[in-house]
Amino acid sequence: MAGGAVTESSSGKMFGGYNKRYKHYSNTLGCEMNFHIYFPNSDSNKSFPVLYWLSGLTCTDENFIFKSGAQRAASEHGVALIAPDTSPRGLNVDGEADSWDFGVGAGFYLNATQEKWKNWRMYDYVVKELPELLSHNFPQLDTSKASIFGHSMGGHGALTIYLKNLDKYKSVSAFAPVANPTKCPWGQKAFTNYLGGNKSDWEDYDATSLVGKYPNVSATILIDHGEDDKFLHDQLLPHKFEEACKNGNVPLLLRLQPGYDHSYYFIATFIDDHIKHHAQALGLN
Repeated sequence: MAGGAVTESSSGKMFGGYNKRYKHYSNTLGCEMNFHIYFPNSDSNKSFPVLYWLSGLTCTDENFIFKSGAQRAASEHGVALIAPDTSPRGLNVDGEADSWDFGVGAGFYLNATQEKWKNWRMYDYVVKELPELLSHNFPQLDTSKASIFGHSMGGHGALTIYLKNLDKYKSVSAFAPVANPTKCPWGQKAFTNYLGGNKSDWEDYDATSLVGKYPNVSATILIDHGEDDKFLHDQLLPHKFEEACKNGNVPLLLRLQPGYDHSYYFIATFIDDHIKHHAQALGLN
């Protein structure tokens, strides 16, 4: 059952609220998983809307919580942050840890179709299992009011999940997303292994392809890139996504930030803008 047992493994107070880490057994992924929730400060019994953060390659559920500084703005606006892990762990599939850009820490937020990688179903975990788990176990969270954002591989995940589930999320934003993965080395490697050789199947997890199929986007998509990001022109391909949004009349605010790179220094600098973007979409002050 998606509403299974959740165990709290750590808790720390921050900006009046609490960072809490939990573990549970995921039926979707077939292993135990960790995730973080930041609960804002509250003196009332009101419930908080949720903002999902999807992290990038090599990350766990901890990187964003430790490095982004997002909790200050989340507490001010009254939104809970949800940070899941980036892949199944502990399954000991042959080759799962051979490279940093595939396998463990590199789930790409898709449902793998190749038998060897059948547990790599991060799309269903984020879209279906995790929200059900939250609604069953945390009455202080209002999972019917949700937005989503992420970084790099997680920016790819946020964009594709949002575009395919416009009824589930009020808004999306991304830091340095892999916006056209069918056309870049990271995406081609992952998709070949997870999804097989039929490239038409890949397009279902490519934001640049999906914008043309799901153009009924009303909320502006916010994307930030660092101009000094070494991955900008060969892996991230923001202008391909920008062109697709233009063709589909999808509202996009794409910002290139001079001097910034791909790191959490970049994320921490602009995180307040993104929290505000989502707070407005979620009807918060």
